[in-house]
Amino acid sequence: MEEKTAYEGDPLSPICEDQTDEEGRRADEVSERRTAGYGKLPFFGMLNLGLVLTAFAIVVFKTPNHLAFGGTSGVAVVLSTLFPQLPVSAFMWVLNLALVALGFVFLDRRAVLWSAFASIALSAYVSLFEWLIPIQSSVTGDLALDVCFAVLLPALGSALVFDIGASTGGTDILAMILRRRTDIEIGKALFAVDIAIVCAAAVLYGPRTGLWCILGLVAKTFVVDIAIESIRQRKVCQIICRYPHDVEEFIVRTLGRTATVMTGWGAYSGKKVIILNTVLTRREAMELRLYVRSIDPGAFITITSSSEIIGRGFRGVN
Repeated sequence: MEEKTAYEGDPLSPICEDQTDEEGRRADEVSERRTAGYGKLPFFGMLNLGLVLTAFAIVVFKTPNHLAFGGTSGVAVVLSTLFPQLPVSAFMWVLNLALVALGFVFLDRRAVLWSAFASIALSAYVSLFEWLIPIQSSVTGDLALDVCFAVLLPALGSALVFDIGASTGGTDILAMILRRRTDIEIGKALFAVDIAIVCAAAVLYGPRTGLWCILGLVAKTFVVDIAIESIRQRKVCQIICRYPHDVEEFIVRTLGRTATVMTGWGAYSGKKVIILNTVLTRREAMELRLYVRSIDPGAFITITSSSEIIGRGFRGVN
């Protein structure tokens, strides 16, 4: 086994000086691909997966329990109670098509295109699940369990959709119109609408259901944020070890990432050290930790989580 030379204070030369033209070209291609994010097919797949999860929750967990958390689905649940001749999906079609029409009138067509598709697709998926799963009462018999899934599934679906830069349509189109045409604070306006829907549910279904709706509305907001942060989470790694050049080479050539190299001094020893900073995915951070520990068991490694990274090698817009 080749004996490694520990760092003794000499400056590190950049890895790019040792790269061949082919290695440099491949590194640039990988970086550009990572920055570009999802292609058309994965984008379409993620969008539909998010909509399917949301539609399934509406049909299986929200509608049988009269859980109106807000949005077009909440309005549809309330209206289906007032007009029991029609299913929830019928009102979702009416509401979403009306919002899409307003979007095309008041907004640029390109801006509203994906939201229009999401609105129509969500209505279609709700209709499909109503046909496939014709249920009238809770599938679990436990309201608390139903509320959990009525929150978790749409929150996960929304997180998947928001992460690719799209939306689930519906009231998002209304938000875009308000942003473009008025000075109304959008967050407060939409929250007021959601509260009005929850109050209507409390009047129609009783205080118990109304309180569950309030809890679900608040919980969904937090769960969506947590889910988005989890999807976007990256690891910021800082390494101080005896063999920084080997670690730098591993980061660049094996992981296909880059790093920032800094110098520092140990407060106790007074010795000059090299500090490597890099941002990786969770899997890459684990690989780096295992590699560094294998070559230098005494290495000092700090790994922290970041909810979002913007820049070359990572998606610039999420």
